[in-house]
Amino acid sequence: MDAIFIEDLRLDARVGIYPREQVAPQGLELNLEIELPPGAFGQDDIGATIDYAEVVARLEKEFAEQHFNLLETLAEFVANLILHDFGAPSVRLSVAKIGMMKNTRRVGVRIERKRD
Repeated sequence: MDAIFIEDLRLDARVGIYPREQVAPQGLELNLEIELPPGAFGQDDIGATIDYAEVVARLEKEFAEQHFNLLETLAEFVANLILHDFGAPSVRLSVAKIGMMKNTRRVGVRIERKRD
């Protein structure tokens, strides 16, 4: 699979069901592997690939505007955004809350989705 990846992306988002999580954004760590459309390599043309800077900017915007009760819902939202708005054939991603639980560095979810 030809892909771009974004590793250890740190963004703030409002996610959670507990009152303390609904008051203020919390830190998340995302890792994405985004399959590229056929022919993206070798063309030396940004229009033939997926611009990772645009992906990050879009995630920042969406996370600033929305609240998600569950990480599972947030992950599904991100996957659908990558597949449909950016035209990726498939995406693998993980999303983790940082420092959410005592004695744990991260807790999170991992999914893989393909475009229909």
